[in-house]
Amino acid sequence: MASSTKFIFITGGVTSSLGKGIIAASLAKLLQAKGFSVTIQKFDPYLNIDPGTLNPYEHGECYVTEDGAETDLDLGHYERFLDTPTSQANNITTGRIYNNVITKERKGEYLGKTVQVIPHITDEIKRNFFKLGEEGNFDVVITEIGGCVGDIESLPFIEAVRQAKWDLGQNNFLVIHLTLIPYLAAAKELKTKPTQHSVKQLLEAGIQPDILVCRTEYSLPQEVKKKLALFCNVQLNCVIEAMDADTIYDVPLLMKKEKLDERVMSKLKLTSKSNTDLEQWKDFLGKLKNPTQEVNIGLVGKYVSLPDAYKSIIEAFIHAGAVSECKVNLTLISSEELSADSIPKKLENLDGVVVAPGFGERGLEGKIEAVRFVRENNIPFFGICLGMQVAVIEFARNVLGLKDANSTEMDPNTPNPVIGLMEDQKNIEIMGGTMRLGSYACELKKGTKAYQAYGKSKIQERHRHRYEFNNAYLSKMEAAGIVASGINPETQLVEIIEIKDHPWFVGAQFHPEYKSTVLTPHPLFVRFIKATIENKKTK
Repeated sequence: MASSTKFIFITGGVTSSLGKGIIAASLAKLLQAKGFSVTIQKFDPYLNIDPGTLNPYEHGECYVTEDGAETDLDLGHYERFLDTPTSQANNITTGRIYNNVITKERKGEYLGKTVQVIPHITDEIKRNFFKLGEEGNFDVVITEIGGCVGDIESLPFIEAVRQAKWDLGQNNFLVIHLTLIPYLAAAKELKTKPTQHSVKQLLEAGIQPDILVCRTEYSLPQEVKKKLALFCNVQLNCVIEAMDADTIYDVPLLMKKEKLDERVMSKLKLTSKSNTDLEQWKDFLGKLKNPTQEVNIGLVGKYVSLPDAYKSIIEAFIHAGAVSECKVNLTLISSEELSADSIPKKLENLDGVVVAPGFGERGLEGKIEAVRFVRENNIPFFGICLGMQVAVIEFARNVLGLKDANSTEMDPNTPNPVIGLMEDQKNIEIMGGTMRLGSYACELKKGTKAYQAYGKSKIQERHRHRYEFNNAYLSKMEAAGIVASGINPETQLVEIIEIKDHPWFVGAQFHPEYKSTVLTPHPLFVRFIKATIENKKTK
């Protein structure tokens, strides 16, 4: 292990969903601004090997990294804040840990020993804790432990954190505990007892938190901070207030104001490598909070009752809106509730429509009708992954007159499979095996909307899909007005389609939202917003 690497562990207590990922990303941003190279990893206590097969309602969206790992949506926050890519090594689940240990046991690597939670599972967890530090690329590795302290599932992780302290030694190890200070309206009081109990559980597991970050709706008076410091055994200046913020992008500046970065640096004996540079971040926030115009965008999908299912898309619109100092009002529209009759009322007042990614047949016909409406009424359209495939099906049916055109995902026996599996995918049995995952090359045709957006001809984008545009129909579609503006140079598969005579009609087979960050908003989102602004003016 690179002895110079420092390790910070972030645990949570009292309740889940307090925002450990945002605190981790904010701290990492502040340390990055001081000149340190930082990465963040997430350890999830569920038994799935990865979130790839989880329903988005279970766990929000599945985020895909450059190297094709299907990961927790918190990795999206890490990348959006830090503007640096994560990888397979940045998200580990209990399932992966146990899978690794059982695989080793089957190979005889434990030499006949009795395989147990301690030391074998905890050793495997620690191996993964330290993995990113061993490469010597990072000054600081921040590890977020999913779930709550006290959960049965989290116990091996918490025990591994306790052991890690002794492995790493003084000044190389730090625990931040994120907790909730509830406000009792009847008593008109902020209550510290849940936090005391949460810290007590950590202490029972052998871990003394170094810093408390307290989520609260009200500012913490000094006497409450003193009480927390006294009963939780932390220094007074290490009780950090984390007030609810207007936007997650405020949190780094709020944490800076609370001096979280300074406390961490002093405990880890880190000396700043450069002056804090958050000017670009502040510039982004200034534009985000002071828009000069606004647009109304509809996002058509089937998981609309849980916005986290479309987390990266929602955030990409925030980044892209700020570029044009434009407030993007995003309305989530259930594709299952759309029909030819209800569409005009739901879509006619929108400035643009996005058809979201997804798998399966549910809500497909509603998406097809939505695409038809925006194509015929010159409303800017952006299709992502399945959204692009839906646009192809709609065009085949209503422009080419192939009424039974479909994707073989929805109808394996369709006579006109405009979207289908490629030959080499057809015999693969394991669900994940047929997927195109991670970063692939794409070449753009000059003079197209896609080329104008990117300003270059060679790009790399992340994929997560199984079915592809069927090139047998390409010449027919091009003759009728579709432009295949992005092509994979190796496979010749169509990556981007657009329609010439339309204000902005673009479908991408990949997921551009995964690469949008605060400092580098995604060009397709930026151009889509610009197109909606321009189109709105002509109405």
